[in-house]
Amino acid sequence: MTIYAIGDIHGHLHLLRQAHELVEADRARHGVPAGTQVVHVGDLVDRGAESRGVIEHLMEGIAAGAPWVVLLGNHDRMFLRFLRDPAEPEPGLRSGLSWLHPRLGGAGTLASYGVRAAADRPVGAVHADAVQAVPAEHRAFLEGAARWHRGDEAIFVHAGLRPGLPVERQDETDLVWIREPFLSDRRSHGALVVHGHTALDAPRHYGNRVNIDSGAAYGGLLTTVAIEGGEVFLLTPRGRAPLAAEGW
Repeated sequence: MTIYAIGDIHGHLHLLRQAHELVEADRARHGVPAGTQVVHVGDLVDRGAESRGVIEHLMEGIAAGAPWVVLLGNHDRMFLRFLRDPAEPEPGLRSGLSWLHPRLGGAGTLASYGVRAAADRPVGAVHADAVQAVPAEHRAFLEGAARWHRGDEAIFVHAGLRPGLPVERQDETDLVWIREPFLSDRRSHGALVVHGHTALDAPRHYGNRVNIDSGAAYGGLLTTVAIEGGEVFLLTPRGRAPLAAEGW
């Protein structure tokens, strides 16, 4: 069975549309059924200019019957937490940072909804405007995003897994924020883990996991892969390119 996955989008709607075009071209080229799932590994928002458009595109596609699975990323969770209560701590975020810090890109997400989140505006005023501007349907869509997804050959999460725990027992904060000890753990997790969250220059296959965050947030590409028959293929305009497991 084939399953597709798309990396961290970060408000880049044009890259997301291109990724979906790659999937459709691959379906046609390899005879993959139209109902084959496409998993988006989270971080729909922040840093890019079109966070609202990304959410709307995914909502519209799913409503029209597209077999798309959307996972919750840490940036998506920060967005939801800000809408609920901007003073509520985010367990995965380093002390002293907030979602509106320039490093995190929350202001850009709010700008896509027409909300100004400049440094000279009180957080309370920004929050009040955001609550009014962000449609309830968008909040419900993010709240309903899957925390993980199991395919026939892989487990899909945003950030990774706490080693030694089955996915059903994972803590949500680990699923959307973890780096270590996950990234350096070489053990099998029971299935190939496909994730994003930790940006690289290019996707990499480590044997027990595949990182498909290729830095779209920072001007890089948005990675799209097909997983089939135990193999991982990078989708390109010229077709599939095998993504081989590396030695450690």
